[in-house]
Amino acid sequence: MEPNLKFFLKDTIRKMVDFPNTPQSRGMAPPPLQKPVAAGTATIPLVSPRDWTTIGGMSVKDAIAARKSRRAFTAEAFSLEELSFLLWATQGLRRPPAEQYAYRNVPSAGCRHALETYLAVFRVEGLARGLYRYLPLDHALAAVANPEHLEGEVNHAAFNQGFVARGAVTFFWTTIPARMEWRYGDASYKVIALDAGHVCQNLYLACEVVGAGTCAVAAYDQEEADAFLGLDGEDEFTVYLAPVGKV
Repeated sequence: MEPNLKFFLKDTIRKMVDFPNTPQSRGMAPPPLQKPVAAGTATIPLVSPRDWTTIGGMSVKDAIAARKSRRAFTAEAFSLEELSFLLWATQGLRRPPAEQYAYRNVPSAGCRHALETYLAVFRVEGLARGLYRYLPLDHALAAVANPEHLEGEVNHAAFNQGFVARGAVTFFWTTIPARMEWRYGDASYKVIALDAGHVCQNLYLACEVVGAGTCAVAAYDQEEADAFLGLDGEDEFTVYLAPVGKV
């Protein structure tokens, strides 16, 4: 018998979770709010919101009205300030983090924020081509890898949907489920998926502000995407991606 996959969309599982026995309820320390950076990893500071000079003042109404999926991009590069804005809009912090919580610019179940952001950078002023990870607690980038065939690997990871590697940057969102499981146990997985939707919608709206576009992509080769990002596919794995480029 095929499993009832519709179960994932329901919240029935919440009635089945032994919440008094979750890691949080047992007094265990939560996982780190941000994936640690390996010793010796090069990091690049991003432009702080207080230092932005080129980010426009489009109204929320206009951004929502203009929002649509865009798959055609120009060859124009992003500025580091524009990329900083997109990252701040999607996973940036609203205030300094506390011991167990980091309030960001997107909602997350229980403020657990079980997502990480990786970037395949093709054309960003001041950044070398390559693979990076966003560090929201530092508002910085960590260098991850410098694949020789960057466009080809991104394209291959997305079932050869060519537009995914034609923008200036391709966003990859991964999840570290343990962050959510600490509080919600087996009720974690639906809300992780919902959180990814919140993040991507903010990316759509932020793109409109800087004359760019994006297209959410949920069809990708799980194993290829995880291998490209250097993930184990179990404790951390890919859940969503979106190319971004000027239009």
